[in-house]
Amino acid sequence: MNDAPEYGETWVYESIVGALPGVNIGEAGAITLQIAVFEVAVLVFAWVYDLWAAAVAGTAAIVVAAAGSVVMLRMGEWTRAARVPAPYRRLLFGSSIEVVLGVLAFVALVTHLFVFDPRQPGTPLMTTLFGPEPPVVVVYLTLLVLWDLCYRIGTSWWAAVVGLWGAVRYRFDGPTAETVRRVNLLNVGFAVAQVLLLPFVADQPVLLLAVGGHVVAVTVVSVTAAALTRA
Repeated sequence: MNDAPEYGETWVYESIVGALPGVNIGEAGAITLQIAVFEVAVLVFAWVYDLWAAAVAGTAAIVVAAAGSVVMLRMGEWTRAARVPAPYRRLLFGSSIEVVLGVLAFVALVTHLFVFDPRQPGTPLMTTLFGPEPPVVVVYLTLLVLWDLCYRIGTSWWAAVVGLWGAVRYRFDGPTAETVRRVNLLNVGFAVAQVLLLPFVADQPVLLLAVGGHVVAVTVVSVTAAALTRA
């Protein structure tokens, strides 16, 4: 008997990992591989191009993205195990809106880094991290890590919105209500983990406001959703 969740009842991240033919490394293995591949690449490029300051920022982003992977997996597992209404589950997983939000966040970030920031007074962030002529392969890796991070941030946004909608729209049985509260509070934990990124954008007002505002917004919405969840 196959106990794997059906397509449409998982995050896109889970669907991709689960759909790879001949690959069955489990959740811990997938997250470990994610960290190892990215971190080894960061350290190798830091050594080759002498970009150790950038490696610290890259490592922080990898750690936060990995934390996001753990949170996504736990949120998905707990929600599927709970007796939440079908529309709640379909909206959370089947819409794949977390991908849309991730794309919007990523496009906004790329626009800021390569268009807006270079037009401002002072040294652009990319130049600060990688010098006036950033190595192409380093920029490629940077954008890959940033996409990984933005996708998980998009998922956090969507989980917060659906959590609040579900809390207002439905009443749950006791165990389900407790699980839904745990899911919302877990999302708060991921938002708080992103505070680790703030020191690296402290002199970038727009990014500081975006990251800080995201942390506050998700925390407020998810805590409100947890408080309003009724049994």
